[in-house]
Amino acid sequence: MPGMKPRDILLALIAIGAARFCAAGGAMHPQHGAHGMVVSIDALASQAGVEMMKAGGNAVDAAVATGFALAVVQPAAGNIGGGGFMLLRMHDGATHFVDFREKAPASATPGMYEDQQGKVIPSLSVLGYKAAGVPGSVKGLVYAEQHFGTLGVARVMQPAIRLARAGYALSWSDAREMTDDAGLAQYPDSRRIFQNDGKGWRQGDIFKQPELARTLERIAADPEDFYHGELARQFAQFVQRGGGLVSLQDLASYEVKDRVPIRGTYRGLEIISAPPPSSGGIALVEALNILEGVDLARAGLDSAQSIHLVTEAYRRAFYDRAEFLGDPDFSNVPVMQLLDKPYALAWRTSVDPQHASRSLSLVRPLASPDLDRYAAEHPIRPAGRETMQTTHYSVVDAEGNAVAVTTTLNDGFGSKVTVGPLGFLLNDEMDDFAAKVGVPNMFGLIQGTANAIAPGKRPLSSMTPTMVLKDGKLWLVLGAEGGPTIITTVANIIIGVADFGLDIQQAVNAPRFHHQWIPDQIEMERDRFSADTIGLLQAQGNEVVLGDSGDAECIEVNLATGERLGASDSRNEAGRAVGY
Repeated sequence: MPGMKPRDILLALIAIGAARFCAAGGAMHPQHGAHGMVVSIDALASQAGVEMMKAGGNAVDAAVATGFALAVVQPAAGNIGGGGFMLLRMHDGATHFVDFREKAPASATPGMYEDQQGKVIPSLSVLGYKAAGVPGSVKGLVYAEQHFGTLGVARVMQPAIRLARAGYALSWSDAREMTDDAGLAQYPDSRRIFQNDGKGWRQGDIFKQPELARTLERIAADPEDFYHGELARQFAQFVQRGGGLVSLQDLASYEVKDRVPIRGTYRGLEIISAPPPSSGGIALVEALNILEGVDLARAGLDSAQSIHLVTEAYRRAFYDRAEFLGDPDFSNVPVMQLLDKPYALAWRTSVDPQHASRSLSLVRPLASPDLDRYAAEHPIRPAGRETMQTTHYSVVDAEGNAVAVTTTLNDGFGSKVTVGPLGFLLNDEMDDFAAKVGVPNMFGLIQGTANAIAPGKRPLSSMTPTMVLKDGKLWLVLGAEGGPTIITTVANIIIGVADFGLDIQQAVNAPRFHHQWIPDQIEMERDRFSADTIGLLQAQGNEVVLGDSGDAECIEVNLATGERLGASDSRNEAGRAVGY
């Protein structure tokens, strides 16, 4: 590339690398919107949100409509049987963090997933009725609409009801995911609804969900029905007949928490993100605090040196995640200490610029007697299209109200159990607790005592809905899917924009890497990094594994023109940024 400046060469290489992801419709450039923007993993859901803004609604109306639509068109992760988080920043600067995370049932016990010898039963917390926590999605979306929206619950739910009743055409990946999921085949209602009664689905088939449509209509008519009425009674009876723990009293006692968001700074930018029971905001800000004293731009975009330095920050933030974080209603979480700049400086001084740290060298005593053995027996599980644990969407309206929402069923299709008469899947969120302290969960994450199972407790999460302000103005709205890689994906995007000058679409499409302390290895996105870069990292003492990366759906606001720039991840087939 003769005559090109080094930065231009790097941007060209990113574009070339991203191009392979765009054949299925992924974007190379951000979508522009003069007034409003919705970005989600499904075009139909994004359109549902924009429909609300065009009808006079605000960003919250759009977000709630998008969330209910995703419960229809994205059954692997969109949900009314799970939970999530909503970060709001209104145009006057007021911020809220709506916590509608699932909760442990009242009859849950710390050892409920162990056998008589105290060993964890591998599938009990991820498959079947007993894996489900008390869902919060319906109450959370309704709370947001009633407190911050303008159109009302019945109006914003109409697109979702329409999609469930009339159906929608399945993409190739939608058809494959439902047809090929072996877990769904184990439960009659899941097999009937999501696998076409065993016949499977093909691209272009119209997928209708009449049971779900009726349930959504009942919620639209009376949102309390899901937690206190006949709908709640049907739900609880179904779960308990299957051996699950969620009771009518659990549903009736579920409450939404309106929490104060986490705040931090990075190179003069203001970061607003998720507080506990999400680990996302603390781990994100802590990692950025460690990196603030490092000249990443000089190290070079996607160079072995910059990856090494960022990885060392991730390693330390995830160690603190394991040791300290949990539900703040049950544990004394040292939020201010972990976000402290001097604390980050102490971590930064422990980083060797030329050699990888060994994760176990960071350890203060944890409950696990043998982390080496656990790490060897539970290798990292890459998060990608095959495991749609979460889904994220971002919204900005004409007034500048902004919403970032991440919701989850945990594993793809949750516990695989469908509440047959009601048409929705149960979550398997109980696996996000420490089934046994010191034993990795399905994502290889070590869990500390702060995240032990307790009745009514919310499990620790990695969901990281985030906003970034520049000069006091809304600049970025961010979030991702992918289990623990959510945190590092959001960090990678912020670093791409702030340190390397990428636009939001370039930053979303750029190659990604991840480290979560244990297992002690860097997961690098396959086919996105050169063999030389990988070799240099290995020479520094890093173990490198190749994997896939999850979806990110983000917005940048052009501070000069006010335009909303939507970036749907080029890694997905159906996602769209829809603006107007």
